[in-house]
Amino acid sequence: MKQRIITALLITPLAVAMILLLPSTIFGVVIAGLCLLATWEWTRMAGLRSRPLRAVLLALCAVALLFLWCYADMAAGWITIVAGCLWWFIAFAWLKHFSFGAAPTRENITIKLLAGALAILPAWTAMMQLHRGQDAPHAWHTWALYALVLVWSADSFAYLAGRQWGNVKLAPNISPGKTIAGVYGALAGLSVIALMGGWLLGVRGASLLGLLVLALIVVLFSVVGDLFESLIKRHSNVKDSGTLFPGHGGAFDRLDGVFAALPFFALGKFLLGL
Repeated sequence: MKQRIITALLITPLAVAMILLLPSTIFGVVIAGLCLLATWEWTRMAGLRSRPLRAVLLALCAVALLFLWCYADMAAGWITIVAGCLWWFIAFAWLKHFSFGAAPTRENITIKLLAGALAILPAWTAMMQLHRGQDAPHAWHTWALYALVLVWSADSFAYLAGRQWGNVKLAPNISPGKTIAGVYGALAGLSVIALMGGWLLGVRGASLLGLLVLALIVVLFSVVGDLFESLIKRHSNVKDSGTLFPGHGGAFDRLDGVFAALPFFALGKFLLGL
């Protein structure tokens, strides 16, 4: 826990500064780098052992990110985001069938590799939509930060509530540490954060209520993202996706909930006209 806290204290201010201050071109490269690290970790968790083949898939992911950078504001970008949202409904159904895809067959590896692409590429596209929407001189990228704060704060509230009242497990076969009380705590605490943040962003009236509903949806799917990565880690018999962040694991460990949340937030924000 001490190592986790130290790492968080070092990383969080840097992450906030990058989100708010970096122009989207530089920020996009940084986030793309994290996505490529997460992709590399995912190929291993999916059961792919050949490093040359994993490197080829990593190169293909880089090409896909470049394509989406060029066309993120066009139909291709929104199709990718919608596809990401639809994927997480499928992932939720997968959680109910724990053993599906567990055997290390070629077909299951292929399915898991596709799942990784549907988690990572739409999330990156959604983040770029949010960040580029405020990419003007002297503008702070507050909507991108708001989306991430929702997930970060929900994690904290879930941990605190789960530690205090977490007697009933949420999904003991997948992630024994997650509790139903943790989910309720995340939703309750997040409601306050969502309303306060929306107010500071100038959202009022019915739009603020809509933003609150969107925030709750986002957090629920962030839990799905967290659980889904836990499921794949159990299939591959690994504790963490990597060792990039001491005490926290790898890039995918830190971004699993974010990967699931961002497509829903970007699409919901667009539909609310914010």
